[in-house]
Amino acid sequence: MNIGEAAKQSGVSAKMIRYYEQTGLIPAAQRTDSGYRDYSEKDVHMLSFVRRARDLGFSVEVIGELLGLWTDRSRRSVDVRQLAEGHLSNLRRKIEELEAMSSTLETLINACHGDHRPDCPIIADLEKSEPTGTSREPKSRAGAVDPATRALRR
Repeated sequence: MNIGEAAKQSGVSAKMIRYYEQTGLIPAAQRTDSGYRDYSEKDVHMLSFVRRARDLGFSVEVIGELLGLWTDRSRRSVDVRQLAEGHLSNLRRKIEELEAMSSTLETLINACHGDHRPDCPIIADLEKSEPTGTSREPKSRAGAVDPATRALRR
């Protein structure tokens, strides 16, 4: 099947399929004699796996690890569980950070008169070098900014 059909069946856009192939997350599709990508049911199943993992918030890097474990019939379930537990821990930390951000923003909104006066606690807080009630960005295990945190900034 062509990329459009594979995208429709898997729920992954054609653009993302190309990206996943380009980055090596999934193997490059077979090509027809005319050069078009040709996807099998197995390819669509793999793309569905990737979509479900992305829906759960796993990073592309971890999805690569999960795909490796998925295809390894001698895998240890403890390895899969550890990846999932690590991700759950990151999600819970992010939820706490988002709740703190929400609380701070709610406090600032409630302190703002919202009228024609120029003074505003929201602007005053934003101009501070250290915002009130928020923490610095969390770091991943490798010390880089966590992908989900980067996504929140967009």
